[in-house]
Amino acid sequence: MSNVISKLRPYLKADEYIHLNDQGLPEHPLPRYTKGMRANIAFLENPEWCQYYFDTHHRDETFRSRWSAVTGSWDDKVVVDVGCGPGNVYATLGGNPKMLIGVDISPRALKMAADVGYVPLLADAHNLPLVDNCADIVMLNATLHHCDDMAQVLTEAARLVKPGGILLADQDPQRSAWHFMGLGLWLRQIRFPVYWLMQSPHYLPEDHRIARHATEVHHQKPGDGLEADFYRHVLEPLGFRVNVHAHNHDLGAEVLQGKFGKGSWRFRLSQRLSGIDCESAAGAQSLICFATHVGE
Repeated sequence: MSNVISKLRPYLKADEYIHLNDQGLPEHPLPRYTKGMRANIAFLENPEWCQYYFDTHHRDETFRSRWSAVTGSWDDKVVVDVGCGPGNVYATLGGNPKMLIGVDISPRALKMAADVGYVPLLADAHNLPLVDNCADIVMLNATLHHCDDMAQVLTEAARLVKPGGILLADQDPQRSAWHFMGLGLWLRQIRFPVYWLMQSPHYLPEDHRIARHATEVHHQKPGDGLEADFYRHVLEPLGFRVNVHAHNHDLGAEVLQGKFGKGSWRFRLSQRLSGIDCESAAGAQSLICFATHVGE
């Protein structure tokens, strides 16, 4: 890590202080530690949970197909992954970027990301020390709903995108799909004890489940989540052409053609009991937004 700051230097604001912390990571001092930030750090600093997340999330062919269709090749491009975690996205997509910066607030996750190929930077996504228009691709994968101020984080990420570059956010919960009520909400609440009784692979130990739930700042109760207009409201005034699609994680590039796939039978049952149309785009679990910087 001794030369990592020199690698970052061309992409850093001149007036921002960056130092190597006691774990050998380049760090931009965090001005605050909110409840949500502490929850995210606590989850990712657990070695078992962090490794489980790396091994099981955003690593399948549908994810690779969906993202590759948006970004194309990363070869010779400058890429910034805001909320990179342990490096899932690059581990799945691969390529030979000119520069690949991974931003997170968990030292353990950043060390794992460095092993994958990222240049790590410990920094707050609300206040990035990187210069404007520095990247060809900026991504926020399953990141926004873990942050206190989603609009501020999206604005900061957009600031980094070169004219003609791409901003990509995915895997954030669509509000209309998660508004469980009545029996549907009750079924969601009891699902893990049922998984345990059934010895289901979907079961997670209680401490793991509680710690992970605490990280979901904007995905903890019915009515939480995002709407498509959120991305348009933030990004269009900044000079971006915005595309948003709903999906259920089971489709790749087809999502960009307006297909949204199908959630698990467990999820759809809870939706039906809540009066949510699980066969509609409004019932799809997540939103993907890809936006091109076309100028203000």
